[in-house]
Amino acid sequence: MSLRDVDEEVYDITIVGGGPVGLFATFYSGIRNMKTKLIEALPHLGGQLSTLYPDKYIRDVPGYTKILARDFVKKLEEQAMQFNPTIRLNEKVIALRRLDEKLIELETTRGLHYSKTVLLATGMGAISMKKLGIPSVDRFEGRGVFYAVTDKWAFKGKKVMIVGGGDSAVDWALNLKDVASEVMLVHRRAGFRAQEAKISELFHSNIRVFIPYVVKDAHGTERLEVVTLTNIETGEEITLEIDSLIPQIGYEMNNSFYKSWGLDVDERGIKVNEKMETSVPGIFAAGDVASPINSIKLNLITMGLAQAIIAVNCAKNYIEPSAPMFPGYTANLRL
Repeated sequence: MSLRDVDEEVYDITIVGGGPVGLFATFYSGIRNMKTKLIEALPHLGGQLSTLYPDKYIRDVPGYTKILARDFVKKLEEQAMQFNPTIRLNEKVIALRRLDEKLIELETTRGLHYSKTVLLATGMGAISMKKLGIPSVDRFEGRGVFYAVTDKWAFKGKKVMIVGGGDSAVDWALNLKDVASEVMLVHRRAGFRAQEAKISELFHSNIRVFIPYVVKDAHGTERLEVVTLTNIETGEEITLEIDSLIPQIGYEMNNSFYKSWGLDVDERGIKVNEKMETSVPGIFAAGDVASPINSIKLNLITMGLAQAIIAVNCAKNYIEPSAPMFPGYTANLRL
């Protein structure tokens, strides 16, 4: 497509976002015999799993004790392509317009698309990693300071320090302990936000854990060489030689553009009801971007996959009211 191209073909459902939820929704819409298009802003599928965590193990999806993110994405892609959906990569949706009861116009950075329904599976939306905000650390970004790990083998034989107490921080500490020569984890408090099993594994490993410490300063010539930590309770300072610093202290999210599309949002994402319907008829949301009204929100892949099934079935019923909401078990279908 050129910058001014218009795809006038009308699809039953257009899925925005090519992460795990979007890929699974693409597969499931094929089961429902829906003409499907998937639009992804990145030049590849997989979302954050491909961009930020390709070498990170996923341990909470059914059927796998653990699986590398890149391998999980490959399986999802193979599953999604069974029904020959239309895929548009490197296109960012910048506007949604409801033209009538059964027609929605999607404007992207490359043109216009038309669909009877839309499923937003955009994950956390526009995100950026939270930074430590320490000038001496910032100056080594890309030269010893990294906010994402796209190749864990780049840290082979290195002294690595990870900052944070959530799942990402603990996950990377565990993932790198058999790759790096030494792994250190720095957290400002005794309590961790990571899953209990991971915390237990952490404290039964050879990873050095510094609690309650924060990074105060960083030093080096061409690259990061030394980090100074401060104990927030006693004020004690310790200096450690390291090769790499990986802060994992969360994300900055910007979902404000959804408001300009006429969607109701809250601090958790796009508001949806039990059918995964947004405030705009014909537009659904699933996964991390969805904020179920009066319901617990869990940003887990498995939760997003279940929401994708609900959204696709409800979208099918929306455009074809005579179609059953539940099509039957896949074990009974000829794929």
